[in-house]
Amino acid sequence: MQLESMYQEIILDHYRRPHHKGLQELYDVEVHHVNPTCGDEVTVRVRITADGAHVVDEISYDGLGCSISQASTSVMTDLVSGKPLEEALAVQQEFLTLMQSKGADIADTDIDEDLLEDAVAFVGVSRYPARIKCALLGWMAFKDAAAQAVAAKEQT
Repeated sequence: MQLESMYQEIILDHYRRPHHKGLQELYDVEVHHVNPTCGDEVTVRVRITADGAHVVDEISYDGLGCSISQASTSVMTDLVSGKPLEEALAVQQEFLTLMQSKGADIADTDIDEDLLEDAVAFVGVSRYPARIKCALLGWMAFKDAAAQAVAAKEQT
């Protein structure tokens, strides 16, 4: 099986059988983001625990849109759930770097494949500027929600 074919299969699998989809009742912050270019939208709920370090205790989402935006959000929830927030945001930043790679061969970049796990499947998306926003939709919503959750915890 060729690498691109395997990547397409990962994306389709997350689109058909999304992880963490369905908004959970226990959450600190809910954000709703829309991609104005295509109309894709996502609502992300995050619960952060603050026992010492902030940890992404719970993340869930619901959304409408293309397979890229929905699958990318599903992959993102797998990668950040249960992680210390600092690590989760490092994964988010690495995915942003992947999306800025313009489809470069990952071996020719400093991108950490081990950190991104299934998210490397979206490397081909980075060749298409209009699709990059789709892939980043859920990740940006997570980053926004996490920042709001931390700010709310620090106020209490």
